[in-house]
Amino acid sequence: MTASEFRDVVALDVLEDGQISSFNIKGTPIVLIRDGEQVHALGGKCPHKEAPLDQGAFCRNEGGRGVLVCPWHKAVFDVVDGALQEPVALDNLPRYPVNIIEGRVLVGTEPVSRVDPPARQAQESVLILGAGAAGVTAATTLRLHGFAGSITLVSEETELPYDRTALSKTVLVSDPDKAHAPPLRNKEFYENNRITRVTGHVVSFDPVSKIASLEGGQELRGDHVLIATGARIQRPDIPGVDMKNVFTLHREEDAEKIAAILKPEHAVTIIGGGFIGLEVASSLRQRGVGVTIVSRSAVPMEKQFGREVGLRLLQLHEENGVAFICDSMVAKIYGDQHAQGVELEDGMRLPSAFVLVGVGVKPETGYVRGLERDEDGAIVVDETMKAAPGVYAAGDSSALRHNGGLHRIEHWRHAQVQGRIAALSILGEAPSSIPTPWFWTQQFGKKIERLGWDEAFETVHLEGDLKGFSFLATYVAADGRPVALAGAGHAYELARAAMDFDGFLAERG
Repeated sequence: MTASEFRDVVALDVLEDGQISSFNIKGTPIVLIRDGEQVHALGGKCPHKEAPLDQGAFCRNEGGRGVLVCPWHKAVFDVVDGALQEPVALDNLPRYPVNIIEGRVLVGTEPVSRVDPPARQAQESVLILGAGAAGVTAATTLRLHGFAGSITLVSEETELPYDRTALSKTVLVSDPDKAHAPPLRNKEFYENNRITRVTGHVVSFDPVSKIASLEGGQELRGDHVLIATGARIQRPDIPGVDMKNVFTLHREEDAEKIAAILKPEHAVTIIGGGFIGLEVASSLRQRGVGVTIVSRSAVPMEKQFGREVGLRLLQLHEENGVAFICDSMVAKIYGDQHAQGVELEDGMRLPSAFVLVGVGVKPETGYVRGLERDEDGAIVVDETMKAAPGVYAAGDSSALRHNGGLHRIEHWRHAQVQGRIAALSILGEAPSSIPTPWFWTQQFGKKIERLGWDEAFETVHLEGDLKGFSFLATYVAADGRPVALAGAGHAYELARAAMDFDGFLAERG
């Protein structure tokens, strides 16, 4: 690259050590990160959802190497070369050349070409059962790190694998003809990366032979197999639950069916006041639909966020017209073939254009022979995601053995993290640690993030303005250990904590 292809961007002394600065070169946003006497230039938008990376965090990983953490969804990139270190992004970040001449920082106008990794394991095959967050991340990671063997990705759905988090957050507020979740990858990606997509229902898998049998008789085998079939929706034992216009929200077709019949004048009942129920309520109210949530919990998401934050969520929903009932549960869904409403145990009837059931999921692992399970049927794995020799599990279908306990984290980013670790394990490069689980929820324009394993907490220390959704909460176990963080309006702090949970807490004292 010649000197004429560089742009004089800024004086070196202007850049603060350890800080992220945003610039624009020929219409392209970039970020400069000063690390001592070195300056690194990377693309300014996260490749996942184009989050502005100048609002992210620069910190160091366990090995002391600098990383850049996305403020929105906590993707992690190496600060030197832009290489992806952790999802939810699936691509590396562009890196731009930097020259420092006479105290001025000059940045190249074109990104540095990335050298493909050496091809490896060309004679081996990987079979991935499930094409959700864990499965697609595993396939992408394998190719990103040079795996040259065959990859087969099995899914029950004919659509391209998609971002399931959008179903409750954005798809339902879209017009019916636009009610589609964005694909994780386009069709060309699978073709160009020689990832074979197979549509079918897996009826059995033998971990000894590593053979999966599909409905219809087709058999597939892999030298390495990843079980990533996720979870299935639980349906409560309520009369009428199988009627038409009783919906769940687990697949894109579910959202499409709801969006097709949705009208602002409708009244809807949601059974279950958890993560999905609250996000759907928010989306439906934005469409003008009347919403009543029937839940056993008087304080929504109290188990995850504690009583104070849960009560603020309840208040937020009530401020936006959502009604809550927690003193009488649904006895039946009534109607003539089509649901017309729900009847509560106290005899009250709630007329409804349709009913949405959101009472949780169970691991989709009944087809797997043998292997250790947890009490819900999830496949038990170690910290490399291995369940048996050559067999791995990730996402909602797995239970991770970590710090002496079993953990099943039913959230998108953690499924991607596990899928990535499974792929690296297949490559013989399993990481030495597992990132602290993180998830986010978006309700009525307010984003709350949570970082931590599913350990019980006894007290919650709140800082900031809970009413204004600008707060940071620390969750403390009975033995005095901080076990989780949650917050709103504190993207920078939570980005740093996502990279080094214990270090962040130690700095705060």
